[in-house]
Amino acid sequence: MTVTADGPDFIALQVRDVEAAATFYEELLGLRRAPLSPPGAVVFATEPVPFAVREPLPGVDLGSVERPGLGVALWFPTTDAQALHDKLHAAGIPIAKAPEDGPFGRMFTFVGPEGYAITTHEG
Repeated sequence: MTVTADGPDFIALQVRDVEAAATFYEELLGLRRAPLSPPGAVVFATEPVPFAVREPLPGVDLGSVERPGLGVALWFPTTDAQALHDKLHAAGIPIAKAPEDGPFGRMFTFVGPEGYAITTHEG
């Protein structure tokens, strides 16, 4: 019997401050909290893959890294990348890559409250 994995079906970012990170994703990106979350985490009702912010796992020291998730590409779809960019820019959120037209529509990359780079694209 061959055992395989089918790919991601849940994504969670480890963060220093779960509630502050959850508030960021709710207020600035419009994500909705799922009805249930495990202790130490906030799960959002995103589809097709659930997304969460959670306390760091034992042994993970986020204070020792400048930017967590460096090397990981995390993409979120949006209906209007330019409008979302303008909203985040006005709120003082760092923009890592300005809006441009790409293979997945208009897209840009911002840096979230814990230092994770997130690309949004119209899709």
